[in-house]
This record gives sequence, structure tokens and C-alpha cells, in this order.
Amino acid sequence: MADMLSAQDLLAALRKQAAILGLSVRDGADRELRGEVESIGAKWWLGGRKVNYRMACRLAEAERTLYFREAVVEKSWGIPPPTLTVEKTTVSGWQRSGERTDVSLGGGGKLDYARVREAMERAAVAAGWTFHLEGGRMP
Repeated sequence: MADMLSAQDLLAALRKQAAILGLSVRDGADRELRGEVESIGAKWWLGGRKVNYRMACRLAEAERTLYFREAVVEKSWGIPPPTLTVEKTTVSGWQRSGERTDVSLGGGGKLDYARVREAMERAAVAAGWTFHLEGGRMP
């Protein structure tokens, strides 16, 4: 049987899990946690490009539900370096799973779309909370 953690204890566990996954974590509004990590970056003298993964989760204590939002944001400036992108994904409703790998003259990187979401879902369910993915909303 799952341990029934309080909202504060679950937030602490989620904060710890996000830090382990490499996200820079900050507290949002009431019982909200936000995180971001730069997964892919490439620069050269004419410009650059970076891909950030962002997440936010909000706890509704009355319902014992964790509402989770995520987004991948890509930004470029100037003339970004030539890049080879290999992406293998599966989309089911609002959930995207799989990974993206970029190789470029000025850098590159790898992004696993489901890694953070699955870790947060495991932590919430283990704490006795319901996990709900909010699709269509930016974190």
C-alpha cells in the first residue's frame, strides 16, 4: 500500500526528484513547483539554438491530485549552426514519449520527453496521490 504523504512532504519529494533529474527547481504559487533544464544547446559565431524542457506541477490537497504540465521550448537567434536532429517519438493524447538527439557543429544534446513526467508520476502514486497530466497549457 502506498504511503499517504502530506502536500508538503510530496512537494519536498518532488523537489528532490527534479533536482536529481537535473532540473533547476523553484517554488511557484500556492503548492506549485516549477522546473527547467537546457537539454540541447548549440552556438557558433553567427548565432545559436537551445532547447529547454519546462515543467510545472500543482497540488490540490482536497482531491489529493497532482496536476502536471510540461513543454519543450526551442529558441534560436542569429543564424543557428547546421544541426542534424534524430527524433523517435510516440504521441498518445497529450503525452509524448521518446527521445530527440541533436548533433551540431557548436554542440548538441539529448532530450527524453517522458523521463521527468514518469518520475513525477511514480513519486505521486507512491505517495498515495492521483497524477493528472494537463495538456494544452504551458508550465
